[in-house]
Amino acid sequence: MPRVKDAPRTCTTITVGADSKLRISNSIDPFRQLMERLFQEEATIERGRKFLELVYQRQKDKNPLRIDEWNYIITEFKISRSAFYGMRNKLLGAGLISTRDREYHLSGKFSKDLHDMARWWWVAVLGNDEDNL
Repeated sequence: MPRVKDAPRTCTTITVGADSKLRISNSIDPFRQLMERLFQEEATIERGRKFLELVYQRQKDKNPLRIDEWNYIITEFKISRSAFYGMRNKLLGAGLISTRDREYHLSGKFSKDLHDMARWWWVAVLGNDEDNL
């Protein structure tokens, strides 16, 4: 089994909570709850939430955030270029966002990976019928 520290750069670590009170779907701020599972520092959690919401809103408004707008983002968030790219790379690695046509887009890779893990656990490990998932 590969160790987290040896994972390729296209991967990231996410905390999975078993406590039903911490479910994202029960949260007042689901984007923040999701960022708390990816990032450790409070400031990075907040920046990740803002960035993800910015990508979401711009995509919804049919004006996707362009990759070359990084300078606007670091000015708006008051962070260094390396801090921005570190945060961005973690979101890319988790499969929450993707880049296409030099634009940031929300991605379904995250959902598909979690669904695949859940299906595998439910069927292969627990021995349940996939239809009951």
